[in-house]
Amino acid sequence: MAIGFTDLTSTVRVPDKGMTRSADPVRHVIQFGDGYQQRMAEGINPLKETYSVAFSNRSRAEIDDITAFFENKKAVTAFNFTIPDTNSGGNERTIKVVCSKWSTSYTNGVGSSVTATFDRVYEP
Repeated sequence: MAIGFTDLTSTVRVPDKGMTRSADPVRHVIQFGDGYQQRMAEGINPLKETYSVAFSNRSRAEIDDITAFFENKKAVTAFNFTIPDTNSGGNERTIKVVCSKWSTSYTNGVGSSVTATFDRVYEP
């Protein structure tokens, strides 16, 4: 599969180059008086990951299909998102995400763009 996701029309939507990934380990830190600290990962999946993606200068119909997909999922239902990853035994791997936020810009009469934030979720 290509990098991206499959929308409601069964079309693979490939984001623009320059997608970014942010990782934020969730941990509990206990600070002691002598400068010593103890750290412990919180939960069984302590790595919070977010992906910033953009779909720029696309047709209005394509942007409408992408945003309809996000609206259908309502930031509640997870979907498959394929990301680049050479450590997984191939060049990519598929993870589960929810689209927590998106913004559409109407650049001209026929073209539009959308930027979105995907939050990784850990579920089957």
